[in-house]
Amino acid sequence: MKMYTGSLACFLKWSKRNWEIPVFAVLALAPWFDPAFAGGLGGQITSVFIICIAALGLNVMVGFTGLLHLGIASFFGLGGLFLAILTIPMNPLEIGFLPAVLVSVGITAAIGTLLGSPTLRLRGDYLAIVTLGFGEVVRVLFLNLENVTGGTQGLGPVPPPGFGVFVTGIDLGREFVVDSRWFYYLSLVILFFVVLLVQILEKSTLGRAWVAVREEPLAAATIGISVAKVRLSAFTIAAAIAGLAGCLSVASIGTTGDPNAFGFNRSVAILCAVIIGGLGSIPGTLVGVTILFGFDIVVIPWVDAWMQRLQSQVFETNLFALGSWRLALVGIALIVVMRFRPVGLVPSRRFAAELQESQQ
Repeated sequence: MKMYTGSLACFLKWSKRNWEIPVFAVLALAPWFDPAFAGGLGGQITSVFIICIAALGLNVMVGFTGLLHLGIASFFGLGGLFLAILTIPMNPLEIGFLPAVLVSVGITAAIGTLLGSPTLRLRGDYLAIVTLGFGEVVRVLFLNLENVTGGTQGLGPVPPPGFGVFVTGIDLGREFVVDSRWFYYLSLVILFFVVLLVQILEKSTLGRAWVAVREEPLAAATIGISVAKVRLSAFTIAAAIAGLAGCLSVASIGTTGDPNAFGFNRSVAILCAVIIGGLGSIPGTLVGVTILFGFDIVVIPWVDAWMQRLQSQVFETNLFALGSWRLALVGIALIVVMRFRPVGLVPSRRFAAELQESQQ
């Protein structure tokens, strides 16, 4: 009995330190036990994975570096736009999916660098206003440059990954279209590697410099840290990760869609997810996105469909739809977490210690 208890304790301790292995293993095995992953459910969860990637990029800026960014969705949209421009058949620049992703991420990272360069001396509200303004500029450009962006209709159809590629007689492009599990696994694998990348960056010299700049820029400068370069690196990496998420999103739905989806509301929603999960916490970011966007994308449609069937048996019209209350529910969740768990649901040790010290 003691040996069993000791082994269980060791496993739980190991799982806590290496949480990503059991979590991603369960997610990888889930489609084998539920056939719904081949259809709508797989597509819904894939959307949550993609937003997790974008949120990890935002966490680099807000959580690690302490820079308030209100325009992360604009980089999400830019990454998808560049992918569409480079892959749609009507465009003479048509190239394959993987080269298009690499080029799109590189261009998005360069735009993030250009945005960060003139704002390096700004912090707090001033930086937030600049990133908010940039996001609105991008959204308006998407709407008005119809010859380039497709306007409100978006660009499409965007070829799926593996378009025109046959492996042992299997058309990979067709498989991505008819079976959601292909995009599910593609997004899951990319999310896994992004998590590993952010973990490596967090523990690296650059990651420690991010934290130092967040805590006290003047003190960081006195020990030889270039505050400008550190902040600029956060801008660049956050933009690149968000652009990668945008590429996956556009590839999965086959079009860039309505530009309003990349506006201020989406940026704030991703920021709320990071705050609810825990600033500076990688698992916290994933938990926050899963709760906030998982509820919005997966739970609400299922609950509304069930309630419509139930109400149609009793009333002639539907009296209540949970989806119409989604923003109110998000606001309530944010208020409750900030009141009873200000460090977030899964806070980083450093952030929790800092908040505890400031309260003493």
